[in-house]
Amino acid sequence: MEVHSRDYRDRARRIITETPEVRESVTAATRTFVDNRREAFADLDEAALSGWAKEVKSHALTHLADYLEEAETRLVERGAHVHWAETASDVHRIFERIVEENAVRKVVKAKSMLSEELALNPFLESCGVEVFETDLGEYIIQLLGEPPSHIVGPSIHKSLEDTRVIFHERLGTARDASPEDLAAAARDFLRETFLTADLGVSGGNFLVAETGSIALIENEGNIRLSTSVPRIHVALVGIEKVLPRWADLSTFLQVTAKSATGQPVGCFVSIIQGPGGSAAGEPDGPEELHVILVDNGRTRVLADPEIWEALRCVRCGACLNICPVYRQTGGHAYGYVYSGPLGGILNPGLVGLEETLPLPFASTACGACADVCPVRIPIPELLHVWRRRAVERGLTGSEERTALGLFASAATRSRLFGWAENLAGVLPDWVIRRLPMLREWSDGREPPRATGPTFRELWDEGIE
Repeated sequence: MEVHSRDYRDRARRIITETPEVRESVTAATRTFVDNRREAFADLDEAALSGWAKEVKSHALTHLADYLEEAETRLVERGAHVHWAETASDVHRIFERIVEENAVRKVVKAKSMLSEELALNPFLESCGVEVFETDLGEYIIQLLGEPPSHIVGPSIHKSLEDTRVIFHERLGTARDASPEDLAAAARDFLRETFLTADLGVSGGNFLVAETGSIALIENEGNIRLSTSVPRIHVALVGIEKVLPRWADLSTFLQVTAKSATGQPVGCFVSIIQGPGGSAAGEPDGPEELHVILVDNGRTRVLADPEIWEALRCVRCGACLNICPVYRQTGGHAYGYVYSGPLGGILNPGLVGLEETLPLPFASTACGACADVCPVRIPIPELLHVWRRRAVERGLTGSEERTALGLFASAATRSRLFGWAENLAGVLPDWVIRRLPMLREWSDGREPPRATGPTFRELWDEGIE
């Protein structure tokens, strides 16, 4: 997927100033998720659960090749076709072959952030294939021609009125239709699409090595139609999604759902192990099941001794929900599939630090994201790793480097620092608003003013 992260500041400023309703919608939705999450974990030992989940995922990642090969063996035994894809182009070639060999003209697709990462929809459309998103939130933004704004709630940046307008224009619903009526209209349209599609596509929340099982979590039931009604199904699974044992899965299903939306567990959990009538004894399902194990930069992240822990992520979105920066703009300002704190640590590893600046800096480093992460990824620490590397590689702005250099020079010289301290207290507001690094910070804020004696003055007076 093409990356435009360098325009983050401009997009963020535009969203905040021109579409304040986005901040209202995103803040309301994420606060609800956070409140629900808090209630879901209230009677549980969250620290123990998260600690266990961290250890399981870390073990799986440090033995990744073995578990992936085991998962492949189990899937093939049950009649699935397993493909390995190092890059997005490899995934496209696999789909192109499947489309051509089976004369595919219509695809129904379950919500999958990996498919967004791979720019799958535009590629399929370039092959002359109609693609229909079947998750309600994904369907709404597909009608609007927008990418997802959140990895769990792709349309949380849109209000009910926004949805009413687009459904009225595209599906003929009433201008004041209720949410139930809007969902019913989408259901009626998509039901016919499910029945006539040639191919279904899904992601994969987890891949159990021991049994070759792909687990999918959802709230609407559309995934079950995508995976079973079309004659062919393709599951896109990031290689980091592997779990060692079947016994691990139940707890991961719970902590993921609780962290994402505060539900005890997803309303629908589907387990895919093979095509219908396969050696696995599946009574239902597609005639063909293809599983594509996708790298697309993940082994590069895994090989990084400082960043590899980012791959523990289960894509629950809890770090986005709690992030005060993400709440201001939603996901579109970030310019890539993964936004919020997750985007700040994962995007540079997947596509390069140069291409994704300044995302590691789009954080207050308050630490709230690490507190809610169900697999204990040290997100603030990883953000600082990328920030340090950006400085070391000379990727930060010359203005910022100069300002920090001057500050360091003053801070290490007692008299110079005292003089600068006194000067800062008498500078007019218009000067402060034009100083490097304070210019953007003071936009919309009153410049800081020290009151009372300074620490140095108190020290000189001997006051403890």
